[in-house]
Amino acid sequence: MHLIFEPIATQTVRALRAGGPDANGQPAERLKAEGTGNPCRHCLDLIPEGAEMLVCAHRPFPEPQPYAETGPIFLCAGDCAPWTGEGVPPVLRASPDYLLKGYGADHRIVYGTGGVVPAEAVEARARALLSQPEVAFVDVRSARNNCFLTRMRPAV
Repeated sequence: MHLIFEPIATQTVRALRAGGPDANGQPAERLKAEGTGNPCRHCLDLIPEGAEMLVCAHRPFPEPQPYAETGPIFLCAGDCAPWTGEGVPPVLRASPDYLLKGYGADHRIVYGTGGVVPAEAVEARARALLSQPEVAFVDVRSARNNCFLTRMRPAV
């Protein structure tokens, strides 16, 4: 199974860069990236230290509901291309492990799918989850802070 790593939609990122409201109805904060732990959810790469970045609330679900987690994310403040690359994006090679959760087509967690896995096992675990008929997509989050990183789906 070939996997697709989905970046946050360019339209959403453009709106946030232009001062539009985040998931909490606020404009994004503008900060300088410090260190190497600032993953952009659009290009799925790390924001270079000292570069301007946006910090905002994001809910990667179409509408609020009990399983629609909202949390902080980082974005490059300047233009960056959405991830379209092959293989595992850089944001999933920067930490020793990640939290994966499977969701159904109704955007609700499929119980029993959540777990922290080593970075080198992310693809294998996502494939195993996506082989379950009730799992439509897998969200990858920080194992340390629970921040949303990317969504994985099988290529069609």
